[in-house]
Amino acid sequence: MRVFDFDGTIYDGESLFDLYLFSLRYEPKALRFIAPVLRYAVKYKLGRASFEQMERGVRGLCDDYLRLVARSVDLDRLVAAFWTRNMKRIKPWYEPRPDDVILTASFDLTVGEACRRLGIDHVIGSVIDPESMAVEYLNFNINKPKRFRELYGEGVVIDEFYTDSRFDQPMIDIARHAYMVKGNKVTQVK
Repeated sequence: MRVFDFDGTIYDGESLFDLYLFSLRYEPKALRFIAPVLRYAVKYKLGRASFEQMERGVRGLCDDYLRLVARSVDLDRLVAAFWTRNMKRIKPWYEPRPDDVILTASFDLTVGEACRRLGIDHVIGSVIDPESMAVEYLNFNINKPKRFRELYGEGVVIDEFYTDSRFDQPMIDIARHAYMVKGNKVTQVK
């Protein structure tokens, strides 16, 4: 089984941030969310905020952002328009297989559309309740292997895992072989 992180790994960039910027043309008031989200991200990366603090803060901001944008534009249409414009950012080294698993912190709602276009059925991402626009689950760091095991079982073997970040060390640890992706360069790290 091959498992891939999405952002920075097979997608050139951070799709949630790119979608956020794309959404500003439909809802300019969403600009107010950029500073608090960046503050949480920087604090976490510098070790000044715990995973739990980052998760709680980002979850609340995402809930507010999604509700605001959903009042201005249909999210499915927004996501479709975004991917029509950005599918070209899937890195050329990635050749999708129908049984690939995409394991991402991005929302299943957004990355799911890209994966459908790539012919991939297996997406494990952060989950949004479509009715309330609330974040139900953030699939980040230690949550990734936990969610993967819940869905695929303890005995499933990951033959190859691809990522661009050491934040995915919990997934690297459970894979037989792991690869670090920087740009279009893929280097085996395990």
